[in-house]
Formats: sequence, C-alpha cells, structure tokens
Amino acid sequence: MSEENKNTNQLTEEQQKQMSIQWQRECLQSAQKHLASKGIMPQSILEKECRYIEPLVALWKIKAQDGKTYWVVTGRLPTDHFLASAAPNARDALRYISFQWQLKAEEIMATKPVDKTQHQFANLLVSRAHGLYELFEKDELWANEAS
Repeated sequence: MSEENKNTNQLTEEQQKQMSIQWQRECLQSAQKHLASKGIMPQSILEKECRYIEPLVALWKIKAQDGKTYWVVTGRLPTDHFLASAAPNARDALRYISFQWQLKAEEIMATKPVDKTQHQFANLLVSRAHGLYELFEKDELWANEAS
C-alpha cells in the first residue's frame, strides 16, 4: 500500500475530534430521551462529573427538574439510570450498574417460563455488566477521578 493510500485511510485529528463530539452528543440525547421516557425531565448536566470511555460507555450525571440527580449510562449497552446518591462518582456508578444488571438478569432467569427474548436480554445484561466491571477495575481510566 502506498503512503498516500495509508494517509487517506487514517482520520485526521480534527476528524477524530468531530467524531468524538458527535458520539458524545448522541449518547447525551439517548440519556435525555431515556429519562424523559421514565417521566424524568432533565434540567442540567453536571459535566465535570460525567465520564466518557469511547466508544463503549458514557456516564452522565444529570440534575432533573424534580430536584433529584441521576446517573445515566449510555453507549454500546442498554441505557439505564439510577439516583446519584447510590454512587459518589462515575467509577462507582459503573460498579453499581454492573451489580444491578447482574441482579436484574438473575431476576429474569428466575421467572418461569423464560422466553427467548428475555433469555437473550438477561445474557446481554450479564455480558455488559462484566464489561463495565472490567472498566471499573482499570485504575488508569480513573486517575483523575475525585472520590
């Protein structure tokens, strides 16, 4: 492959930055839609506490109009939320949602009969829960995380 072909296949730094901004925007829209579908109206985003591990997961800390604050997880996994009081920071939020998804998967599998769709969703939750826990354990991702 010629040097010219290699360069056309690689994204410029500006293109990568634009893709990152677009990914974050899409994840935020997903988080806001999720909360709205649950009857929770977002008021503001606590940006300093949000974390992005592209292209896998984004953690949003969102204050709602009801005065409560929520963690919302989006990305290449099911979108979900919980009260921010359950986890003081984004790292602990990953661990919390990981445990919650494992419990939810166990609940689904304990319900008899389990249909094929429920079984697949339970397996997806377990898979993503393990992945989130692996991210939680990577100290290098959290070097700047406030406790």
